[in-house]
Amino acid sequence: MQGFLDPAILFFVFGILAGTLKSNLEIPPQIARFLSLYLLMALGLKGGFALAKSGLTPEVVTSLGAALVLAVAVPAAGYLVLRRVVSGYDAAAVAATYGSVSAVTFITAVQYLDTHGVPYGGHMAAAMALMESPAIVMAVVLSNLVRQREAHAGGAAPGRVATPLTRVMHEALTDGAQLLLLGAMAVGLLSGPAGEAVMQPFAVDLFKGMLAFFLLDMGLLAARNMGQLRGKSPWLLAYAVVGPLAHAGLALALSWALGLSAGNAALLMVLAASASYIAVPAVIRQAIPEANPSLYFGMSLGLTFPFNILLGIPLYVRVAQACL
Repeated sequence: MQGFLDPAILFFVFGILAGTLKSNLEIPPQIARFLSLYLLMALGLKGGFALAKSGLTPEVVTSLGAALVLAVAVPAAGYLVLRRVVSGYDAAAVAATYGSVSAVTFITAVQYLDTHGVPYGGHMAAAMALMESPAIVMAVVLSNLVRQREAHAGGAAPGRVATPLTRVMHEALTDGAQLLLLGAMAVGLLSGPAGEAVMQPFAVDLFKGMLAFFLLDMGLLAARNMGQLRGKSPWLLAYAVVGPLAHAGLALALSWALGLSAGNAALLMVLAASASYIAVPAVIRQAIPEANPSLYFGMSLGLTFPFNILLGIPLYVRVAQACL
C-alpha cells in the first residue's frame, strides 16, 4: 500500500483516471519529450557518479553479462510462444517489444529503491542500454526469415523485400535517447565526486518532481491506449501480464545463480519484465510493416506498463529481497 502513496505513482493513477474520463488534460508533446530526456540524462549522471565511486567490480561485469543474456533469451522465448497464437510478423514484433526495455519503468524502479533505502549499482543504467537493441535485431532477422518462407511458398506480398539489417542496427544503436543516457554516464564517470556536487540540484533535487510530471503524462497515454486491446485474443492479453512475470522469474534465477545483490537483481527483474513502447515500436513500424502496431503498442503501453508501475515493481523488489 505504501508504494501507491508515492506521489509519482499517485500522479500516474490520476493520469489513468483523467484519461479514462476522456478529459482534455494533456501534456504538450514537446514538454513530454523534454521530460523523458531529462530523466535519462539525470539517470545517466547518477549511474556515472556511482561507477566513479565503485569502479569496475566483478558484480558490475556479471550484471552486464546477465543483462545481455536476458536481452537474447527473452525475445527468443517470446517468439517461440507467440508464433503459436499470431502470425510470424506479429510474433516477431511483440517479442521485440517485450524483449527490449522501458526506460520509464526502470527509472520508476530506481526511484522506488531510493525511497525505500535499497542499495543498487549505478551500472544498472548501462545494463538498461545494453538490453535495448538485441531484441530489435532479432525481430528483423526473424521477420526476414518469415518473408523468405512466404516467398518460397508463393505467398509474399508483391515487391516486399527483406529489411536491411545494417540500417536497422544503425537506427537502434544511434537512438538519441540511448546515446544521451550513455553520454551522461560517461560525463558522470569522468567528473566524479566534484561533478556530482555541482549537478546535485539538477540530477537529484529535481528528479522526483520531473518523474511525477512525466508519469502523469504516461497515465494519460496508457488510458487512451487501453482501447486498442478490445477484441484481442485472451491469450495475448494473458501474455501481457504473465509474460513479464515469467521474464522477471528468469532474471531472478539468473541473479541467484550469479550471486547478485538484491537491489541489482530487482532492477534486472524490472528490465526483463518491462516492454518498450517508444524506441522499439518506432523501429518495428518501419522494419516490419506487416505487423499490427495496435497489437504490440497496445499490449505494452495499455496493459504491461501500468501493471509494472502499479504492481510489478513492488513485487519484484520484495521477491528479490526475500530470495537473495
